[in-house]
Amino acid sequence: MAGVTVPAPSTQTGPVGAGDARTPGRPRPGVLARLGRIRFGRAAVLLIAGLYFLTPMVSTLWFTVDNSPSGFSLDAYKQIFSVPGLWPALQLSLLLAAGTIVLVYLLLVPTVVAVRLGSPRLRTVVELTCTLPLVVPSIALTAGITAVLRWCNDNLMPTPFYKTFVLAQSANFPVVLLLAYVVMALPLAYRTLDAGVRALDVRTLLEAAQNNGASRARAIVTVILPNMRTSLLNTAFITLALVLGEFTVASILGYVPFAVWIVNGNSAGQGPVTVAVSIVSLLLTWLLLLVLSAGGGRRKAGANENN
Repeated sequence: MAGVTVPAPSTQTGPVGAGDARTPGRPRPGVLARLGRIRFGRAAVLLIAGLYFLTPMVSTLWFTVDNSPSGFSLDAYKQIFSVPGLWPALQLSLLLAAGTIVLVYLLLVPTVVAVRLGSPRLRTVVELTCTLPLVVPSIALTAGITAVLRWCNDNLMPTPFYKTFVLAQSANFPVVLLLAYVVMALPLAYRTLDAGVRALDVRTLLEAAQNNGASRARAIVTVILPNMRTSLLNTAFITLALVLGEFTVASILGYVPFAVWIVNGNSAGQGPVTVAVSIVSLLLTWLLLLVLSAGGGRRKAGANENN
């Protein structure tokens, strides 16, 4: 009976093939070099982007705290609560933002849900319609609104609708400006809500709720809308930022919301105070964005754990 010869283990110390089991997780030197270049490139891009965004903000912050005769001073921030005209302008902007958010929800939420459920072919038509304000400059939109207001003023005076027309232009709550903001918010709001709806299996959720005895309307309100919470919050945030920062339409129409007040305050010699208000509003906006992002991340993590 022939013996079985067991080969001795190899003592080779030279280079080995790619399939060598002695270094299973160690990348090749060329891979390490490429990873190093990628990381360096990302770091350079982040550094340039950070300098691009932070340099103007740091300069603006220094402008508000630099008092040449006495040096560092926080007087601009102390005067925020007493500067004239700030709170009426901010209140007007917040009222307009709340009204714009409500109207955008009433217009788009039923639309995106209905398109998703019943008529997917109409999605292109709805998307093009909601995207049209992007190609219309603010100056052109304001010129059209002014022409309509002039025509209404000339033709509605002898009719009972003239009082309604006058109330729609009230400085306390200008409905005309509200409708303009709704039109301007449509493109981004539609994209956000449509992305939220397309991420859900709306038809399955609706059928499951109806199988449990819920009506169609109740299923949409109690099942579909809660699953759209993140997109609804993002839509509200985008609309709020748009209303707080819009200047052209409000200025030409003669109203003084928050953005117009800031420009008027700078021209009136209250530069440091109005710039301080801008910084505070920007920080509050960022804080709100971080809260929304953190809330969305926790909800996604909880959903993954449940799955």
